[in-house]
Amino acid sequence: MEDNKVLNYINDVLENVPTDWLNLTTHRLDIYDEKLAKTQFLEQFETLFNNNNSKSLALSELPTAFDYIRLGHPLSCLLEWAIANLNNLKPKNIISFSSKTIPVLAILRKNLLENKNTQIVYTDELPDLFDVEVLQRIYGYKFDLIRVEKVSDIPVFNGSTIFISQQDEISNIDLTPSIDFFINVHSQLGSILLVNGEQNENYISEIQHVRRRETIAMTPANCLAALKMLIKKPSINDNKSNVEANKRLVLDSIAAITRVHTKPLVGSSGLSIQYAIMMGLVHDALEKNKGKAIKFVVPPNCYGGTNDQARRVAASIDNVEVVDLLVDSDNDMVQSIDLVLNKIANEDAIPYIIAEIPTNPRVEVPDLTKLIDVLSATRKTETGDMAIDPVFILDQTFCPNVHFLGEGDIFSTINAISYVSGSKFPSGGQCTAGYCAGNKKTEVLMEKIEKHLILCDNEATNLQIEILAKQLPSMNQRIYDAYKNTREFVNFINDTLPEAKINFVSEELANKGFTPSVFSLDLPTKGSTDEEKESYKRALNHKLIHLMITEIPNESKYCVSYGQLNGCYWTIPATSTQGTTKEGDKDYITRVALSPNMDLELHKKVFLKFVEKI
Repeated sequence: MEDNKVLNYINDVLENVPTDWLNLTTHRLDIYDEKLAKTQFLEQFETLFNNNNSKSLALSELPTAFDYIRLGHPLSCLLEWAIANLNNLKPKNIISFSSKTIPVLAILRKNLLENKNTQIVYTDELPDLFDVEVLQRIYGYKFDLIRVEKVSDIPVFNGSTIFISQQDEISNIDLTPSIDFFINVHSQLGSILLVNGEQNENYISEIQHVRRRETIAMTPANCLAALKMLIKKPSINDNKSNVEANKRLVLDSIAAITRVHTKPLVGSSGLSIQYAIMMGLVHDALEKNKGKAIKFVVPPNCYGGTNDQARRVAASIDNVEVVDLLVDSDNDMVQSIDLVLNKIANEDAIPYIIAEIPTNPRVEVPDLTKLIDVLSATRKTETGDMAIDPVFILDQTFCPNVHFLGEGDIFSTINAISYVSGSKFPSGGQCTAGYCAGNKKTEVLMEKIEKHLILCDNEATNLQIEILAKQLPSMNQRIYDAYKNTREFVNFINDTLPEAKINFVSEELANKGFTPSVFSLDLPTKGSTDEEKESYKRALNHKLIHLMITEIPNESKYCVSYGQLNGCYWTIPATSTQGTTKEGDKDYITRVALSPNMDLELHKKVFLKFVEKI
């Protein structure tokens, strides 16, 4: 009876799904409490369920479930809630993934760190993508594989038992006490992980963190399809006629944008691509330079996902270490890289550098001529041998239109790979897919990277590819138009609030092609002590954002993204994109991202009102 109530309510909700639940990649930070991600949304959703209220307005007023759909979203929460109710589990025990393999990897990672045994049990066969040899040799994961005829044949085991069920029937889940983790793998939608038993609930937050950093949640479109399957409604469109054409258009567009003619790779998100890059490079290093230390050189205040993921890789692989690279404010990226590379060369280690150009959130661009000199310099080890050349991994999300890797471009002569978060300009904020490209010197590395992108089942979905096929061809024009709005707004702020410090590219850099549409604003402050000044400035950030989003609710949004098709996004990096960054490296400033389509004059008018109040 309770099952029928749940299914009937889901049916009603799907009739009234707010369009934002399907179409937004980022959600409002003003109604979001990160500590209560998913739970706050579900508590209020449960109230609607108990009152049998499925009206679209009521649903749209629910608090933000996750600030970014890579981490989760209303429809993933609803799917997980429904499966939990149908299987007498807590909603937190259900975690959906776009990937078919990463939920297994998430459990293996925790058990590796805790030195706990794992058996992976299956009935028919393992997912095709599951590369046992690479998982054991490169990732270092330890596990036994056992094929059984039926669930009742699962042997007693001292450790974790993962049961993999490849079935396209979402609701048919046979949980028994012998199973610690049930993974329902769907051929088209991804996978759903059920954490069984209180003794395994300590895995939940770490599995969620893997979904947060190394992959994405099941996409809104696929969650909707899975929910329709639950209520026995037609859900999946098997029309694949345009998939190959869309892929070709996307790959051709990336080649034209980057001027790189090696095969680009497209992943389910920017961090999915970055994870494949990191693991592909680790794979290459372990094969070619066995026994040597691997050093990932990362700015400590860069985007929190990059920083956190690098440290997570280092934590799980013995000879991998993260080295801080100081790049912003009073630190010069070129000098910092030179110092770090000299030290790594002296140690005869393998240097992999991850850097953003322009940097985030300070929007700084190093002297590229000096940078290439430092990256291409010949270095010696302590014993006088030739040091291993670095690989430069460039996050160019803020300026994906700039040519770095093509023949004759600035980084064409060194080992260089660039990548871009696709939820920004490539898709105009319509999906999370990201892409990477490598110059001619990195063709072999790109093959390794592709191997790990496939193993983790982190390639872009067909719908993501379709969105990129539609949006990529217009990307460079949108970048230019958004930059014009940004330059005008920056000039206006300079005139009306000259005491503020604005981090933005110079006109000279813009003429060289660096035309971002994001800037950071360090507001003027008051107070007799450093603490008072910092407190005043932090409060002022919130006052500015609150004013903009309340006065211009249809365009100004408190949100973390960038490169959107419409409107203006505001955020404070220290409390959003730098969430896992060390406190001393966080930036308590306002970051503003403008689009090509917005009412700039209205934004100027409201900003002037803010200036008059301070």
